[in-house]
Amino acid sequence: MKPLELPSAGHTEVRIVAASPEAARQVAEVLRRCFAATEQRSYPAGSEGGTRLHLTVDTTRTAEPARSWLATHQPSAEDRTQTDEV
Repeated sequence: MKPLELPSAGHTEVRIVAASPEAARQVAEVLRRCFAATEQRSYPAGSEGGTRLHLTVDTTRTAEPARSWLATHQPSAEDRTQTDEV
C-alpha cells in the first residue's frame, strides 16, 4: 500500500458519496459557500448509480458561517476516523 498523500497545509480533500449526482452536488455547493474550493471531480459509486464527488477546500479562505464554527469548535471523541474510512 502506498503512503497516504496529504494535501498542502490549510487544504482539505473532501469525498462525498451519495445515491444521486444531484444530492452530491448540493453538498458540494454548501461547502463552496463556506470555503474556497477547487472544481469538483465526479466518479460513479457502486453498481446502483451512486456518485462520488472529490474536491479540495482551502480552510484558510473561509466565509461565514465556517469562520465562526472553526473558531469555536472543540474536537471531541466523536471527531475521530470512522472504521470504514480509508
